[in-house]
Amino acid sequence: MKELREKWNRIYSQDEPGKQAAAPVLSENAFLLPPEGSALDLASGLGANAIFLAEHGLKVTALDISGVAIEKLRAYAGRHRLAIEARQEAINPASLPSSSFDVIVISRFLDRSLTDAIINALKPGGLLFYQTFTRLKVNAEGPSNPAYLLGTHELLDLFAPLRTVFYRDNAAIGDIHRGLRNEAQFIGQKPDPETLP
Repeated sequence: MKELREKWNRIYSQDEPGKQAAAPVLSENAFLLPPEGSALDLASGLGANAIFLAEHGLKVTALDISGVAIEKLRAYAGRHRLAIEARQEAINPASLPSSSFDVIVISRFLDRSLTDAIINALKPGGLLFYQTFTRLKVNAEGPSNPAYLLGTHELLDLFAPLRTVFYRDNAAIGDIHRGLRNEAQFIGQKPDPETLP
């Protein structure tokens, strides 16, 4: 765990919040966001998704293993008066309280052991925005360890209890130099028993 924390501290020491774009699965589907509520940016790094969510009126919790990233994000949120609570944590199921978030965003992070806790942490009707790397690659971008790469349709399988709102995996179809490659995108909604027909 210490090794992992030090690795990400080194990476995030070379950059600053506010310079990165939010994950396309979030920014391109922002019209789905509720006008207010609580959101979680899981494995937030420097907080591009957290910043985006806060700028869209949500109260955001940002969790990451890197103390460097979290301190930078806290300072940025303070300067810009954004409703972001940034916390350094080695993320585990206990990090995700039950029925706490209207929105959860996960970008370029994969820990399959958290799947049930992520679903459980969504409020009824809550939305999960997820985008990360796939095993089917058209170039060397992203990790090489298969433990951190999605199999075919794996996001759909992992989050089958959620209603699929959006899914995209362009794989190696067509012009591989255009469009989203090496990553899959998923948006799912937790069923709300009160609104089911």
